[in-house]
Amino acid sequence: MRTIHVIVATGVWNLDNLTYRRHRFAEFLQKQQETEEVIWLCPGEKQTPEVTRLENGIYQWIISDLGNYKVQRFARFIPFFYQKKLRSLSNYLAEKKGDYLVNLWYTYPAFPTLHKIYSWDQIVYDCSDLWAEQLSGKFSFLSYLKQKIIYQSEQTIVEKASYITCTSSFLAEEIISRTPAYRDKIFTYENGVEYELFQERKNREPVIEKEGLTIGYIGGIKPKLDFGLIQQIAQMRRDWTILLVGPDGTNNSPEFMKLLKEPNIQWMGSVSRNQVPAYMHMLDIGIMPYKDTPYNKAIFPLKLFEFLAAGKPVIGMNLPSTKGYVEEGVYELLLGEPEVNQFIHACEKMAENAGSQVWQSRRKQLAMLKDWENIFQEMIQVDKETSI
Repeated sequence: MRTIHVIVATGVWNLDNLTYRRHRFAEFLQKQQETEEVIWLCPGEKQTPEVTRLENGIYQWIISDLGNYKVQRFARFIPFFYQKKLRSLSNYLAEKKGDYLVNLWYTYPAFPTLHKIYSWDQIVYDCSDLWAEQLSGKFSFLSYLKQKIIYQSEQTIVEKASYITCTSSFLAEEIISRTPAYRDKIFTYENGVEYELFQERKNREPVIEKEGLTIGYIGGIKPKLDFGLIQQIAQMRRDWTILLVGPDGTNNSPEFMKLLKEPNIQWMGSVSRNQVPAYMHMLDIGIMPYKDTPYNKAIFPLKLFEFLAAGKPVIGMNLPSTKGYVEEGVYELLLGEPEVNQFIHACEKMAENAGSQVWQSRRKQLAMLKDWENIFQEMIQVDKETSI
């Protein structure tokens, strides 16, 4: 039988012009021979039409938020506020019943009672974050309330899932600690890379003006990054260029705005998916300067293998999930409170062999093993017959 896949996502497809694991997975499912259609089910602003077909053929189905204020997003996790809005989806799937297999893939713990609207052939939770934690690591009453609400929503999903996949061993252990009986249904599949995309060198012209060593971060600019550390590096090494590429997810935070005043910081804003390799190739070293927070302990960053696929050495900070990839000339990991001299020294050491063909080959060799296609093929082959 052909299959309909419903993917619960964080927002509309092109919300911040970034491509996450869930986007790549949706596109992977869309290409499978047995796939009838893929539905991208997501929260969003009140708008018409409710359902649209994207250019890639995926159907986007929006469950509108209560409003546009951040606090109103909590309604995504509380059945009272969204249950009636699921009726049109329920009716649509009811018309398909018996003709197709219908699978539900959670990539975000919203709408936890979806299991009630249809007799799904399979429910899978692909966990990529500690969703209840604050990105910045700061505590507030609102963050405490968020933690409680999202935790309960996620737990409902975990208990209904046929199996659970996680992007890091930290996340897997976190879920196992809550539900020890489910240990055999929890699997770890780290993030991967669209390897061939980073081998293309269509644009050989410089996309930025730079002097000296160029280090940089490419991805969403969010509070999980240590802007203070980046600023210290910029001030101590004026001869370096620090390139930042990605949309501002901080809502113009004072820390980020202050950082942009440094003369050797270049922020390019949001760029398209196909432009990312050109910026990657402009770097000497890729950096992932994350804060020491509970949220970041669970992250397996998308950019690690993208930097390596482009042949670039990488320095990460406070990303314990990446410890297994530490290798001289390839990847260095720093943990704990930021120490600017330590970070600078790590960059200087990496720079010694950054352009070496031998080291570039080793970095690419490692990234090649982590192609998304291989990871997703393994994910969908997990035993679907058993249930929790």
